[in-house]
Amino acid sequence: MTSNQPSLLVLAAGMGSRYGGLKQLDPVGPNGETIMDYSIHDAQKAGFSRVVFLIREEIYEIFKEQIGSKYMETIEVSYAFQEKNDLPDGYNCPKNREKPWGTGHAVWSARNELGDSPFAVINADDFYGAETFEALYHQFSDFSSSSSINQLPCAMIGFRLSETISEYGTVSRGICKTEDGFLKNVEEWTGIQGSPIIGINSEGEDGKLSGEELVSMNVWAFPFGVFEFLEKSFVQFLDSLSDPAKEEFYLPFAVDQWIKQEIAQVQVREAKCRWMGVTYKEDKPRVQESIKKLVDEGLYTSPLSIC
Repeated sequence: MTSNQPSLLVLAAGMGSRYGGLKQLDPVGPNGETIMDYSIHDAQKAGFSRVVFLIREEIYEIFKEQIGSKYMETIEVSYAFQEKNDLPDGYNCPKNREKPWGTGHAVWSARNELGDSPFAVINADDFYGAETFEALYHQFSDFSSSSSINQLPCAMIGFRLSETISEYGTVSRGICKTEDGFLKNVEEWTGIQGSPIIGINSEGEDGKLSGEELVSMNVWAFPFGVFEFLEKSFVQFLDSLSDPAKEEFYLPFAVDQWIKQEIAQVQVREAKCRWMGVTYKEDKPRVQESIKKLVDEGLYTSPLSIC
């Protein structure tokens, strides 16, 4: 597919091990709406006219029935599958690997559906808010007028760390450093929790965080042509594996490589909306309450209207 119109890639292939089920399909709205329903609604209002759902093939039928079928008449819907055996030529999946290869691999898995089109990326189980999708969509106009001829013009919407942690367990986040509105580097921290906030940095060292750090919640905008560089980064990752059964190829890791290699220039916008997510089942009541408040304030209809 080749198109100047941006597509929305929804990453919905996660295993949900910490959550204990298919949280992508779990209702959180007053009338059974999923977080994805609100994201698609907001994306359509912002101007997106095509969505690609990146899922596991074994959940295709139930996903299409519960999610995809609702939008067939209002937005172009496509599907791509993330499979652990889908690797660049010359590479084979280790026999003892159970899970796919992470968010970078997830985006690469949609290469045939997205082709040469520009696209935005979001997580299926994160609530980002309407203004986030408006900022994402308008970012593609900025791409066409970019003065950075020799670098891929990309963009990221960042969120404050303190607003993205869970009371019920640890989280992993890409901690972002910016300069003059552009991303300088992303460092993956794991085991983030508590107040004061602590975590483990990319060197495996314990550290403290202020909570004011900007983090990646996988809200990205990419131009056409990005898959060539994503595959190169994935190959480098595969060539340097120390734990082939468990290591993951994170999308922010690839973007960080491109910045260091001066392949890409990534504009960063701080989100104006509050992020919400259900990392753990115990997070769900808080998300339900927050969405009900948005409905009561008139920001969403109930039941949610399909644009």
